[in-house]
Amino acid sequence: MGQRPSSSPLVIMGVSGTGKTVLGAQVAQALDRPFVDADDLHSAANKAKMASGTPLDDDDRAPWLDSVAAETGQEPAPVIACSALKRSYRDLLRKAAPDLVFIHLDGPRDVIADHLARRDHEFMSPDLLDSQLATLEPLAVEEAHAVVDVDQTIPAVLDAVLVALDRLDRTGAASSTDGL
Repeated sequence: MGQRPSSSPLVIMGVSGTGKTVLGAQVAQALDRPFVDADDLHSAANKAKMASGTPLDDDDRAPWLDSVAAETGQEPAPVIACSALKRSYRDLLRKAAPDLVFIHLDGPRDVIADHLARRDHEFMSPDLLDSQLATLEPLAVEEAHAVVDVDQTIPAVLDAVLVALDRLDRTGAASSTDGL
């Protein structure tokens, strides 16, 4: 990585219900960066499809991912909340921003399902959780990242994200999967 992870574009990723939007906004504020919620970049057709409980396929996601990729190159480097479930999606994003860092919000299925049950989302049906979990591909060593456990309070998850970024900065490591 050419830049320090804390100054690189960041993608706060994971399945629906992990807190990407809430935490992405808080990370952006803590780092004094712009925040982009990739959900806002979905087409009306994609939103309607997801609201009906139908998972998106790669054809549905292609124009959306192009829009997300365009955001990664903005200055100052943004913090983007984006599911980024498949390696091919992350590769497309990294092609636009080679120094991109992923913060994977992860946790037990029951914890994520509980988060989903307690929230109201414009279009993301809780019925899609199992589809998203099945689609999720683990991050590889060459994808600069950290994995943060969401089975804790939002302030604790925020602290863990900031600690993970600091650790990546200090070590220069391409990845961290220590489950902070």
